[in-house]
Amino acid sequence: MKRVLVANRGEIAVRVIRACREAGLESVAVYSDLDAGALHTRLADHRVRIGPAPPSESYLNIAALVEAGRTSGADAVHPGYGFLSERAAFARACEEAGLVFIGPPADVIDQMGSKIAARALMQRAGVPVVPGATPEDQTDTGIQAAAEGIGYPVLIKASAGGGGKGMRVVRSGAQALEAIPSARREAIAAFGDGTLYVERLIERARHVEVQIFGDAHGNVVHLFERECSLQRRHQKIMEESPSAAVTAAVRERMGEAAVAAATATGYRNAGTIEFLFEGEGDTARFYFLEMNTRLQVEHPVTEGVAGVDLVQAQLLVAAGGRLPWQQRSLVQRGHAIECRVYAEDPCRDFLPQAGPLAIYREPSGPGIRVDSGVVEGDVVGVSYDPLLAKVTVCAEARGAALDRAAAALRAFPILGIHTNIPFLIALLDDPRVRQGSTHTGFVDAHLEQLVHRTRPPAEAIAAAASLQPRRDPQFEGTRRTMGIDPWSTPGRWGR
Repeated sequence: MKRVLVANRGEIAVRVIRACREAGLESVAVYSDLDAGALHTRLADHRVRIGPAPPSESYLNIAALVEAGRTSGADAVHPGYGFLSERAAFARACEEAGLVFIGPPADVIDQMGSKIAARALMQRAGVPVVPGATPEDQTDTGIQAAAEGIGYPVLIKASAGGGGKGMRVVRSGAQALEAIPSARREAIAAFGDGTLYVERLIERARHVEVQIFGDAHGNVVHLFERECSLQRRHQKIMEESPSAAVTAAVRERMGEAAVAAATATGYRNAGTIEFLFEGEGDTARFYFLEMNTRLQVEHPVTEGVAGVDLVQAQLLVAAGGRLPWQQRSLVQRGHAIECRVYAEDPCRDFLPQAGPLAIYREPSGPGIRVDSGVVEGDVVGVSYDPLLAKVTVCAEARGAALDRAAAALRAFPILGIHTNIPFLIALLDDPRVRQGSTHTGFVDAHLEQLVHRTRPPAEAIAAAASLQPRRDPQFEGTRRTMGIDPWSTPGRWGR
């Protein structure tokens, strides 16, 4: 491998491009018309236009991406996360074009892309799964009969689903009559597949996942757990490691189960086994939820506590190398927390925001890492995911990490658009979060109270207002290119 095409955008593209540079590999950025001046295109060694702004015509266009790999002379493709990262068709297209796909084999992506097939494989591998059923009778009547056989409450879930699409909570037969056809319609619209299955609803469950990694030489390891219970509408907001709920004994059992799951699939490269977690202490139980066949958004959390570089390991394994670690050499140290900073307004039902980043100053200091794909002066649009940056902090203990995360966010002025930073600070300051007493429904259950507390810290606004414009030539060039003067741009000032 000498040249890697990064088939993505934003902060993950920047992350991979920097890893390539450290590994002595050339990088190729791809961009839509909307991203012509984006940070990832400026950092890469080469850049290729792949189409207009709509994702279907650019970042989701398999033919355009493969052609970009061919014309740029790339010999490998890193898919990042999102977009085509878990599409077996993309992995196959890359392989057929002679491009190394930096991820698992296409048949593994296929198998794990079906929740029903993944569930059956996990059962054969001895990995605990949530009690449930996949009825052969896929009519509404057949799904309802399966729900009644398991006993309410249940979850109706789409086989090809993700992000909460095609999922419904059903607490009675009367609710099932409406929920089943609704879930099927949503699943068909989102995934083109209306196949449904039924699981027992685990109330107040935690979402705990285990990072796994395999190579082509039969080696598979786990790199401990991350807790992702702080979610809104099934979308993660914060992640941390280690989990406050996982004891050493349970951690060992979860790690063994995750390795068994990866081994059963013949997995290669980075992946994640997600579990639902219930109970306390050494008797707590966990159940297989799904496998993510890609690098996760929250991978910096694992890097922080395990002291590894997962992207460098991806490049190494994709080139045919062996894993750079053995299980016995991997150790968890300290505590890491990641906060996802979005261009959205929590006070308006988290409406995505668009506009210029009049001021954008990332925090820094001991134990603070920021992964981002924007700089001051950039214009944020609404065509793509509104994630601006990920702030990951590491500290000796969980309390210190919570304090450091809140302090870092308070020192992160973003003006020109609304962001969710005050909402994140409200979460970090919440006594129940600090106690570790959360579950996957926590944010939705307390949303009104949390949003009410999302006032901009006075000190942050005062500090931002006193900032002077940057005179760095890179930023000045960006402003001239984008036609933006942050001190004369009219419009909103972020909460």
